[in-house]
Amino acid sequence: MKPILALQHVPGETLGTLETYFRNVGLTWQMIELFHSVPERLDVRGAAGLVVLGGPMNVDEVGKYPFLGVELDWIRDAVAARLPVLGICLGSQLLAKSLGAKVHANGVKEIGWYGVELAPAAAADPLFDGLPARQTVFQWHGDTFEIPQGATHLASSALCAHQAFRYGTSAWGLQFHVEVTREMVFDWLDCPQGREELAPLDYIDPEAIWARVDVGLAAMRRMGDRVLPAFAALCAAAARL
Repeated sequence: MKPILALQHVPGETLGTLETYFRNVGLTWQMIELFHSVPERLDVRGAAGLVVLGGPMNVDEVGKYPFLGVELDWIRDAVAARLPVLGICLGSQLLAKSLGAKVHANGVKEIGWYGVELAPAAAADPLFDGLPARQTVFQWHGDTFEIPQGATHLASSALCAHQAFRYGTSAWGLQFHVEVTREMVFDWLDCPQGREELAPLDYIDPEAIWARVDVGLAAMRRMGDRVLPAFAALCAAAARL
């Protein structure tokens, strides 16, 4: 069976709960650890789907992280082949950029537990249909994307208008982290890079974020239990083609 390809930018940003949903439908996955080495060639069209994970860099830091430029071609190839594609946080920004949309600073960082509002179009979306409009998600971002031309806007928040979109019938960009586990939240808050980013942000309290971790994860499970298995099912169907 064809595997899922997952583009990983830093060790701490993993598939998280997506592993469980992939495993439940019999899928395997291959982590492409771009922070270690960049493949000369990646057979995207031979995969069951593509997941583009998050990371602390921004999409324009190609000089520092050359793989960011290479990824855009892989993402475009996957979208052109109509493979299931899921971009998370940085991954959503890379997906947007690959489709010609602008990525820029959001003006204020969202880090922690936030509410998002699903757009009316989400009611007819293959991943989001059936969900109540108000959802709780985990965020860690300072940049945002414009909605690509021809894409469908799916979600927004009070601090960031563009939280999710779908392009075509099989590619999604999610600014938020619906895949995180308790361990991932702790690691991000506790790692040196996370502490350094949080230190000057007097409007974000890391202790308050951690204090809400169990409540936040329970609330987010409502979305995760709908969106992630639906994406896994699309990948399972693609794996059989």
